[in-house]
Amino acid sequence: MMSIAKKRCCVIGAGAAGLCALKYALEYGMEAVAYDKCNEIGGTWVYTEQAVDGCDAAEEVHSSMYDGLRTNLPKEVMDFPDFKFPANMRESYILASDVLKYFQAYAKHFNLMPYIQLQREVMRVRPINDKWEVLTLDLKSNNYITESFDYIFICNGRYTTPSYPKTEGIELYKGHKMHSHVFRKAEAFKDATVLMVGAGRSGMDITHHIYPYAKRVYLSHHLQQKPPVTDFMPNVVQKPLVERYTEDGAIFKDGTQACCTHIIFCTGYNLTIPFLSADCNLQVHDNFVYPLYKHCINIYHPTMCFIGLPIYAYPIQLFDMQMRFIMQYYSGKLQLPSTEDMLADTVCDLAERRERGLPRRKSHVVGERQFDYYDELVALTGIDNIRPVIKKLAPKCSGKFLYDLQNYRKTAFKVIDDENFVQFKLGEV
Repeated sequence: MMSIAKKRCCVIGAGAAGLCALKYALEYGMEAVAYDKCNEIGGTWVYTEQAVDGCDAAEEVHSSMYDGLRTNLPKEVMDFPDFKFPANMRESYILASDVLKYFQAYAKHFNLMPYIQLQREVMRVRPINDKWEVLTLDLKSNNYITESFDYIFICNGRYTTPSYPKTEGIELYKGHKMHSHVFRKAEAFKDATVLMVGAGRSGMDITHHIYPYAKRVYLSHHLQQKPPVTDFMPNVVQKPLVERYTEDGAIFKDGTQACCTHIIFCTGYNLTIPFLSADCNLQVHDNFVYPLYKHCINIYHPTMCFIGLPIYAYPIQLFDMQMRFIMQYYSGKLQLPSTEDMLADTVCDLAERRERGLPRRKSHVVGERQFDYYDELVALTGIDNIRPVIKKLAPKCSGKFLYDLQNYRKTAFKVIDDENFVQFKLGEV
């Protein structure tokens, strides 16, 4: 393996992406440090207690984890290729706390902790004389510190700034309203009438958590052709999108209306990277960072890269693939295309997305095409592709939260080798 002797590297974030970036930077011989504003590693997998009321102040909370959360992907597609989950874990859909323990074990196994500085918030990143000036705030001492680096790995995640629909009348509503980002405990909704806005992963899972406590749950969504299965939750009523809000509830697109004591917005997040200076020559708007080569390398300043921007992918596989791809260039093994060629490639990718009807906001969506994206990275650099068994598991994982919410976590998988897996029901011998 080639080394990058004495090159200084700053990793922003110590969640899963940051740990992966740090691990590879160290393996390639970089002098690396990772900064995270929290007091422990793990990023979005860190559970922090948070009251459900007073949501405006509560949105400062770092993590979206809630009590009792289990993964909606099996652990068999959530591990790094060089570090597995414990072999004695039979369940595939595991508790968030077990995922956090896995990342803690990963950091220990690869001796990453000495290179991580917690409670250090990155305030500004800007290019100066072919280097990167990084200004951080030490949250313990309240001191500002300026340092210089050769490379920047941005791994700060994309699930910290809640997004709300711009729907008429929300300012009129007098009940409790909150974003799923600050949802913590289902029992807080005992005897409540709840309007759940959105039927994505969080919307469906939180509905599943609170229906035993709530008096009634209205599940508002746009899935008309194939609505989610909620029959097993007798007090859940599906509704179309909200037309407008009233003082005590909402009027829906079909003209029906409902009163509710609580509204929970499960409406996603806005991508924010507040520490980037204008000199970085990047546009960050509407969940899109432009221009990036292959969704990760800053075309105008290619010593800056982003890990984990593509969404609806298997995150751990994505982080690992992107880092191995990037390090082929940063190590000097391969040379990046010219600025013009990288821009042309990015423009071509955007044009193809527009032809498929994807708006700007979905410019980093990969979804079912994540495997095509991995194939691209492999073809360009010759790195190993993800294990074929991961792709074979994909049809067993997708959409289960919508159509088999009651039962899908009772299924477990066991990977036999890089090509094969077996599937079984928990409780079977």
